[in-house]
Amino acid sequence: MSTNSLDTELFLPDPPAADIKYTVISVDDHVVEPPHLFSTYMQPGLRDRGPQLVETDRGHQVWTFEGQTYSQVGMNAVAGRRPETVKLEPFRFDQMRPGCYDIEARIADMDLGGIWAMLNFPSMITGFCGRVFASANDVDVGIDAVRAWNDWMFTEWYEPHPTRVIPGAITYLGDADEAVREIHRNAERGFVSVTFPERPHAIGMPSLWDRDFWDPIIAACADTDTVISLHVGSSGMHPIPPGGPAMQLGATMFGQLSLAACSEWLWSEYPLKHPTLKIAMSEGGIGWVAMLIDRLDNLIDRSGYGLGWRERPSDVLRRNFWFCTLDDPSTISTRHTIGVENICVETDYPHGDGTWPNTQTVIERAWGDLPGPELRAMCSENAAALYRHPLPEIVLPQ
Repeated sequence: MSTNSLDTELFLPDPPAADIKYTVISVDDHVVEPPHLFSTYMQPGLRDRGPQLVETDRGHQVWTFEGQTYSQVGMNAVAGRRPETVKLEPFRFDQMRPGCYDIEARIADMDLGGIWAMLNFPSMITGFCGRVFASANDVDVGIDAVRAWNDWMFTEWYEPHPTRVIPGAITYLGDADEAVREIHRNAERGFVSVTFPERPHAIGMPSLWDRDFWDPIIAACADTDTVISLHVGSSGMHPIPPGGPAMQLGATMFGQLSLAACSEWLWSEYPLKHPTLKIAMSEGGIGWVAMLIDRLDNLIDRSGYGLGWRERPSDVLRRNFWFCTLDDPSTISTRHTIGVENICVETDYPHGDGTWPNTQTVIERAWGDLPGPELRAMCSENAAALYRHPLPEIVLPQ
């Protein structure tokens, strides 16, 4: 479906192409798995047991897998929708911009928004980080579904546009040896990132302190220079009090979720044991990071609760962790405490928080008075270095 055939009652007209003032590499965006993914990329003998896209009697399109229904085919894929319609969660592919699930349409939307490159996370049929397949009753099907997702991402998204797509993978977390194999398989063909649940114990997976499970997986990431990209909410949302507004509280508490996950990954000691390990916190913003650094320093210098490492925890944080932001206009002033080199930008296409197609103007409004070298670093150069991704010949602002 072309953008010209979109339902005009649901969608705004295509925006004019943005005036590009900043080279933007976004480290947090999303794909919607297309109907053909698993039927094309899973092994023929396993396809019938893999995820199936079906039509309900209400005219909805849903994924089914091992007796479970996953109704969010679009998962908040509301980019380009008329504001009065965004309360309606897409329940069919024709209620989403084709850029959600088709790479050529995505590139066109990136061009309209002035976005050089994107790293994309999965949607709900994977459990946002592969957890659905990791807990599959049929292990062979779970493993093959993971491999199929990665093969689709590589073949249809990355290979046709290697300068515009940062190849990020999922892995099979039902077995440590299989997880390691998939990380190595993907790294060998050019993948630079893998996403895990940000707090695995919260969804029934082994805790980060289950060393028999995680040691080989983390070592594989460090050995292959694969960035661990941890997306907020991948292990569930903030607990909602009875009667509380789930959407409002859940979205408000993103920063708290990232703070908790970052603290756990830091104190897991994996960043201490693997000095070259790279961990990126996705969609949590940066407002909490300076507070965390202050607290880590307090634990060493005042209370003594954090003693025992040969390095200061705040130094390990700055060395091994990266953080992303839509704009954080009130807390971008903390960037030097965090480290300008540790901050990346996101657009969150095609979600409701996303800045597309206004990413360029959002950055200009919030950061336009910052020095040019800092803008280049946060908008693109940091992400390019972290994910080993090419920059265009001219990086803006000059």
